[in-house]
Amino acid sequence: MKLEVRQPVRTRGRLITFEGGEGVGKSTQVKRLASGLREQGVDVLETREPGGSPGAEAIRTLLLDPDLKGWPPMAEALLHFAARSDHMVRVIEPALAAGTWVLCDRFTDSTMAYQGVTQGLGTSIIEQLSALTLKGRRPDLTIVLDLDPEVGLRRVATRGEDRNRYELMDLEFHRRLREAYLMIVRSDPARCVVVDASYSVDDVEEQISALVSGRLEARLAG
Repeated sequence: MKLEVRQPVRTRGRLITFEGGEGVGKSTQVKRLASGLREQGVDVLETREPGGSPGAEAIRTLLLDPDLKGWPPMAEALLHFAARSDHMVRVIEPALAAGTWVLCDRFTDSTMAYQGVTQGLGTSIIEQLSALTLKGRRPDLTIVLDLDPEVGLRRVATRGEDRNRYELMDLEFHRRLREAYLMIVRSDPARCVVVDASYSVDDVEEQISALVSGRLEARLAG
């Protein structure tokens, strides 16, 4: 399916976030959607969390280091939001203000799913930190790639790369994580949509292209 999205007659860009557990294919689909949008003449910035700015990338190294075990959930959440604050101020907000569409591999929903729900910190704490950090900024669309955690972890194992701290957590953690993401989707269906990531990369790309066209096209003039 050819992606058909008109560049909005407006100065502000769109923020589309990609979420899901380990091995669901977020990074691949960010790149593919970015390519499709650019073919339509849309200015696009690809970025990621934790990370996306020099300061945030330094925090990412701490968070993902498999040798640094035992972060308390609150400490993890604070580190994620510290990275997110720098990322927002230095990268995301300037891009949106310039009319660039931002595609972000993970965003606040990851902190809600990983630390808030799966690690038991609590949703209200994440909501408070989000309010302080984002000051009302929300994604225009959040795509949650859903996959059986066993399949996702097998994909991770076949990459031939060292696994990060989250990828090394046990299967039960990843099962709870999947349910946390589905809970987030149910709580905000106007923003979040689930895409079945068990299909081929091309099929998933086609689903996402249709979603972006359908969900955002009607609001581009708004």
